[in-house]
Amino acid sequence: MPVNTFSPFTDASVKHVRNAGRETSRMRPADDEPLFSKQELDKSFATISRWPGYRPTPLLSLSGLARKLNVGAIHYKDEGGRFGLGSFKALGGAYAVSNLLAENPDPSSVTVTSATDGNHGLSVAWGAKQIGCRCVIFIHAEVSAGRERSLKLQGAEVIRIDGNYDESVRRCYSAAGDNNWIVVSDTSSDDSGSDVARTVMAGYSVMTAEIVRQLDTNAPTHVFIQGGVGGLAATVCEYFRLAWGSAAPRIVVVEPNRAPCLFESARKGERVAVDVREETVMAGLSCGEVSVVAWPTLQKLADDFLTIPDSVVAPAMCLLAEAPFGDSPVVAGESAVAGLAGFICAGQDDELSSALQLNQDSRVLIIGTEGATDPALYESMTGRGAASIGRASI
Repeated sequence: MPVNTFSPFTDASVKHVRNAGRETSRMRPADDEPLFSKQELDKSFATISRWPGYRPTPLLSLSGLARKLNVGAIHYKDEGGRFGLGSFKALGGAYAVSNLLAENPDPSSVTVTSATDGNHGLSVAWGAKQIGCRCVIFIHAEVSAGRERSLKLQGAEVIRIDGNYDESVRRCYSAAGDNNWIVVSDTSSDDSGSDVARTVMAGYSVMTAEIVRQLDTNAPTHVFIQGGVGGLAATVCEYFRLAWGSAAPRIVVVEPNRAPCLFESARKGERVAVDVREETVMAGLSCGEVSVVAWPTLQKLADDFLTIPDSVVAPAMCLLAEAPFGDSPVVAGESAVAGLAGFICAGQDDELSSALQLNQDSRVLIIGTEGATDPALYESMTGRGAASIGRASI
């Protein structure tokens, strides 16, 4: 790495908003319903941990990078090896499919469908393949050819539409209504799809349960987590509150500046949609509408929202791959590094660092949500093939 490793982050235009809806206490009032019941969380872990190939993904200590950035610790949850699908989303879509069809005597008569930027649809397709039902996946114009191929390899029928992700969601719901298909979405714009979206999020909670076990009692002080529609971030907020109570970490949600639906919702104090006019390279985060399921939890429990430019994505991917400060090299896809990039940007800005209370005692958790789910794109952005970079073991 060159001497000016952090210059792309120092020069980046980052926006920050403190969540005005955040409760002063991290504990909910007694009459406030949690996002998940204990039974739901126990069921998701029990189910997914029995799937063939299950094992906890590694939580890596990036101690060299932590020293360089003058914080106490950086832990990186590497989801690149999850069930061979390369993403944490393997936990959600497939779990929802298994739940929906668990009691169906003839799954081959059922069609499940979803819209995707890549990873969620791959999980739905994989789940459908295991169950034995038909799967139709809608992708938008900017989804890469590599991700389309991955969906087809799982047996999905893929329909590419003109327009952005939100348009692909609308087309998916329209086709499902016309054909009596089951929509397996990781988001919902109204109450009609909220149960399925919650089930997807319950699947994600397996990852947060692993993190709590891996950290034991040493809770982080900060979590920098990717935004998107908000499902993962809300799950993180909820699970860590349940696990650590008043000691739960500060949650900082990071989004592309080209798709800032959560940021704008936090700024305005209500769920709002934004028009994604230019696609971000962080394909999995290119979302204009906030999940109706996720927003109430985020409004109450997320502390801060940041937006970052695309210019910091490739440098963050290269920083993990090249590991110039003695850490294990990590393969991280373009959507995986949003949290890390947001954290580094904040650390290079004295005013923002102070606002987020980052200091030499901070213990930072980053969730690397995907590996090289599009190998060709990964190589074009980092200059190296993902297969040439060693993956740390658990």
